[in-house]
Amino acid sequence: MIVCKFGGSSVADAQQIRKVKQIVDADPQRQVVVVSAPGKRSKDDEKVTDMLYACNAMVQQGSSCKDLFKKVALRYTTILSDLGMQAKPFLPVLEEVRQMIDAGHGAEYAASRGEYLAARMVATFFGWEFLDTDPEIVINHDGTVNPETWNNLKRALKPKTKYVVPGFYGCDPEGKVKTFSRGGSDITGAILSSAAKADTYENWTDVSGVFSVDPRLVPEAKVIKQMTYREVRELAGVGAGVFHEEAIAPILASGITINVKNTNAPMDDGTFILPTREKGEHPLVGVSAKSGFSRLSLRKLMLFKKSGIRHALLTMLHIFGIRPTFSLFGVDSIIWFFETTQASDSVINAMCSRLKSEFELEEVSVDHGHAIVGIIGSGVMQDSSVIAKSTTALAEDKIALNFFNYGSSDTSILIGVNATQAQDAVKSLYRALF
Repeated sequence: MIVCKFGGSSVADAQQIRKVKQIVDADPQRQVVVVSAPGKRSKDDEKVTDMLYACNAMVQQGSSCKDLFKKVALRYTTILSDLGMQAKPFLPVLEEVRQMIDAGHGAEYAASRGEYLAARMVATFFGWEFLDTDPEIVINHDGTVNPETWNNLKRALKPKTKYVVPGFYGCDPEGKVKTFSRGGSDITGAILSSAAKADTYENWTDVSGVFSVDPRLVPEAKVIKQMTYREVRELAGVGAGVFHEEAIAPILASGITINVKNTNAPMDDGTFILPTREKGEHPLVGVSAKSGFSRLSLRKLMLFKKSGIRHALLTMLHIFGIRPTFSLFGVDSIIWFFETTQASDSVINAMCSRLKSEFELEEVSVDHGHAIVGIIGSGVMQDSSVIAKSTTALAEDKIALNFFNYGSSDTSILIGVNATQAQDAVKSLYRALF
């Protein structure tokens, strides 16, 4: 059995949805389809999810979203009309969603309705069953999947029944609609794959697999034929956007094969994501960069002599809403990189003042404009030439290093650079290593 997830570009308009139906009809093993909200039809278009977030923002400011929601409704009624379907039966569903947003049900409810409406529409077009993920998928407050989910889906999924399922959301343990992070339909697809004991999880998007480097930076970039769960997670963690980094967790124990494929070129093999792979002549799979980080530097003589100091410092960071992504430790120092959007300058200043006074630190500073570059591959520790080639290439291209992290993972090397040089660093490393 195959579970398929189709991204926003795959359901952006009627023409794309017809392609989806052709793909699904081509293999009777494709029995569960997870859909995202309609994405952009062109470069200047708006994603439905963004419009829904804007609707909620208007309500939070005390205005009705009625006029703006008309644009959302038009996207769906246009698709229905272009598919040769009657829009009239769908109008009460759209109006109910609009009223709920206007009633103040919040950002997560509003954002989730893009997938909800898309799945209702596609299910009708296919003649399949619609299965809502609320309340079947229970999402803990930290974003992880509650174990209750598996019992719920075991009851809900009936043998020999074909389902269309909305991605991106479920409910929290209290029963309120809760979303995953953006791109979270990948996670929904992984959950359904595990629950249904699928043989394959097909992740359909608008590119023919995961590329070894962003093809917008390197036009000759090649699609990776095979990669491991760990490799795709670490590549996604440093900015590669084809597959969500958290979507591995639900299928880690099951060993389900993931196949990233192109809705617009369904005959392309795509990328196969597997529990393990033969490294052979390809120990590395890709290089990518993620910008938008700030650096928090802490220093104190004999810092680590105090038991539990790291936990205490992290607890203080969490109080101010900061959750570091990457860490470095010296003899008497800690450096944490966190996403700049997590806190305003005023919050950061207050946090630094509190850290310095409460922990008697000698130095507390934050600076912005950082990027993390990752060299990813299961064989990264076995090829000693990678370090020499990487540092030489960056030095020759006059790219300054803020840190070089080798050894903390056997699947990646992480390099810190200034955000202004991130793209140049990626191109330099790709030329040197690939």
